[in-house]
Amino acid sequence: MLDGAEVRKRREATVREHMEAENAHDFDRCIAAFAHPRYEIVATGEVWDGHSGVNALLQENKRGFPDFQFHPESVHHAPEAVIVEGRFTGTQLGTWRGLPPTGRKVDFRLIIVFQFDGDRMICERTYFDIGTPLRQLGVARDPNTLAGKVATALNHPVVVGKAAVRSMFRR
Repeated sequence: MLDGAEVRKRREATVREHMEAENAHDFDRCIAAFAHPRYEIVATGEVWDGHSGVNALLQENKRGFPDFQFHPESVHHAPEAVIVEGRFTGTQLGTWRGLPPTGRKVDFRLIIVFQFDGDRMICERTYFDIGTPLRQLGVARDPNTLAGKVATALNHPVVVGKAAVRSMFRR
């Protein structure tokens, strides 16, 4: 039986190996770090399960952002997980999620929860604000700017109109 310190050490070594392999775009080695490969992307609701599913996600990210990197900044341990805070960077030089290449760079913060069963990694659950990379790619607007307010009004006139009417009656 492993003690708590040894489990933490093994888990963190697994996570670091996985991240290094992903940054090297060595996806077979990256996927091999899992006891069962599974990615859950919370921002989009996507689940990529099994070797072929996870490989498809990684290949799509590489096609869209051939220079993508994850930059870990801090590591935290929880009873069933290793939590890593960091940044995703890359330049969109290929089609990504149906979006043609913009040539723009992204740099956004995210949190990854690597779930474990004992010392076996079973899931990578990623949390980030999808609006940030979409704004950086030029396909979304900051809703607090004039351009963002105009775009919101033009793209969602019924929702904006209903909100305006409701706000007039709340005064």
